[in-house]
Amino acid sequence: MSAAVDSLQEDVVRPPQVNRWTRNRKIGYALVGLWILIGVGLVVYLFTAWNPELIERYFPAYMKGLATTIKLVILSIIAGAILSLPVCYARMSSNVVLQALAYGYVYFFRGTPLLAQTFLIYYGLGSFRAELQTIGLWVFFRDAFNCAVFAFALNTAAYQAEILRGAIQSVARGQWEGAQSLGIPRLLTLRKIVLPQALIVALRPYGNEIILMIKASAIVALITVFDLMGETRRAFSRSFDFQTYIWAAVIYLTIVETLRHGIDWIERRITRHLKR
Repeated sequence: MSAAVDSLQEDVVRPPQVNRWTRNRKIGYALVGLWILIGVGLVVYLFTAWNPELIERYFPAYMKGLATTIKLVILSIIAGAILSLPVCYARMSSNVVLQALAYGYVYFFRGTPLLAQTFLIYYGLGSFRAELQTIGLWVFFRDAFNCAVFAFALNTAAYQAEILRGAIQSVARGQWEGAQSLGIPRLLTLRKIVLPQALIVALRPYGNEIILMIKASAIVALITVFDLMGETRRAFSRSFDFQTYIWAAVIYLTIVETLRHGIDWIERRITRHLKR
C-alpha cells in the first residue's frame, strides 16, 4: 500500500515555480520608485527654496489668473455642450447632407491643434475688422478672452458630440423598441429612457474632456489672456524664479485631482443600482 501511494505521488506533476519578479514588474517598480524620488525632490526643493516674499507678492495674481482659467473652462464647456447637441443629431441623422456637414466639422476640430484654432480665430478674424464692425460682432471678437472661449467651445463641441453619439449608440436597441411598443413618443424615449443610461456611459469621457480643457487652457496665455499660466509667465518675467512655474503646476495638479475624485464620486453614486 505504501509503495502504491509513493508511486502515485511521484506521478503527480508539480506546477512549475512562478517567478514573481518578472522583467516587467521590476521595470514597473523602478518607474514608481523614480516618480516617488522626483516627488520627494520637488517637495524638498520647494521647502528649501521657500520665498515668503515671492508668495506674498504674486499669490493674489495667481488667484486672479485661476479665476480666469475656471471661468474660461466653464463657459467653454457649457457653450460646447449646447453646440454638441445639434452636431450629435446631425451625425446620427439619416440625412446625407447633415451627416457630411457634421462629419466635416468634427473631423476638422478633432484633427487640428487647439492652438492653431485659437490663433485662427484671434488673429484671423482680426483681419476682417471692418466687416465684423458692420454686422456688430467686433465688440465681441476684439476681446482676447471672448476669442478664447469661442475657440475652446468650437473645439470641445466636436469632442462632446462624439462622446454623446457613442454613449447613445451604446444603449441597447431593445430600449427604443420597448418604448415604441408602449406608444411612448421618440423624443420622450430619448429624454426619459435613453439619455439617463447614455450619460452613465458618457460620464467618464466627459470628465476626461473637462480635464483636458483645463490643461489646454494654458495656451490662452499666448493671446494675451492673463489666466493662471499668463500670470505665471508674468511673475517669472519679473522675478526670474523657477518655482513660479512649479507652483502653477501644483495648482493645475490640485484642480485636476479634485475634479477626478469628484467624477469618481458621482460615478459611484449614479451606478449604485448596478452593483450587487
